[in-house]
Amino acid sequence: MSQLLEVTDLRKEYPLQSGMLSAVMGARRVVHAVNGVSFALEEGGSLGLAGESGCGKTTTAKLILRLLRPSGGSIRFAGRDVAGLEGLDLLAYRRQVQFVFQNPYEALNPRFTILRSLLEPLIIHDIGRSLTERVERVAMALDRVHLTPVETFFPKYPHQLSGGQLQRVVIARALLVDPLLLVADEPVSMLDVSIRAGVLNLMRDLSRERKLTTIYISHDLALIRYMCSVAAVMYLGTICEIGPTAEVIEHPRHPYTQALVSAVPDPDPAQPRRPVEIADTVPTPFQLPVGCPFADRCPQVMEVCRRVRPALLPEAAGVHVACHLYPAGTREAH
Repeated sequence: MSQLLEVTDLRKEYPLQSGMLSAVMGARRVVHAVNGVSFALEEGGSLGLAGESGCGKTTTAKLILRLLRPSGGSIRFAGRDVAGLEGLDLLAYRRQVQFVFQNPYEALNPRFTILRSLLEPLIIHDIGRSLTERVERVAMALDRVHLTPVETFFPKYPHQLSGGQLQRVVIARALLVDPLLLVADEPVSMLDVSIRAGVLNLMRDLSRERKLTTIYISHDLALIRYMCSVAAVMYLGTICEIGPTAEVIEHPRHPYTQALVSAVPDPDPAQPRRPVEIADTVPTPFQLPVGCPFADRCPQVMEVCRRVRPALLPEAAGVHVACHLYPAGTREAH
């Protein structure tokens, strides 16, 4: 398989508005939302981004989608750097990379019917030679996500559909333009448990059928294990561990990954799981520690952790870990 997406040292910074005293003294405070993220994704592969709220998962996705402009680093898509695209080049790129939003109730214009909402991307990207052809494409898309009979959904408004139906409409809209990469941000977190499996199975089947490359963002490690071949764990704007999903979840190496996995309840009451104890205090993204970002919370912290930031280096079984507990991790990142 060829490599479709390569992200290298991706960064996003937000300067904070300073008061008069800070302006006079020349102090500049910056929020490091994404701080040096790097990974590669093969064509047809699936990557899961996991981590606590505020770790930079969604910001990373928005940078890849070019909804945000990177502060640094590169995003190479099919061999082309897309970080600085503008105008028609950016529009063409966005046809190839589509987004499934977390909240289907906010993803659709409440004043548009379902038909009008699904015609919108075809109009924007000038797909279809006539209105009839575009309506036929919309009908095929709704049928593909199992919303039938399709004619009954055309005149309806978003508030007339259930959450599961709306999420299927959002998926259909994303697939209408035949993208190469699909990014889904917590695609089932707003849905009832009873219908989550149906939506996830639909997304997985469509991805396999169309050979889509996918990125899933989720707090749910079970979802990432079910949907993704590769898992990346993010902490404070960086990736602390990345590798084959089963290996990362079953044999976590980084102390933060170990804490995440230990927090997942075991369905077998005879197998109680002892949580990994970590400190509650989370560093602020505008006061990053000099060394390892996890040093202040890590139960296995060493002196070197507070002085040198560990690089994301190969450890075993295809897993890359940024941690000084491993000999390779003692090398400073460049």
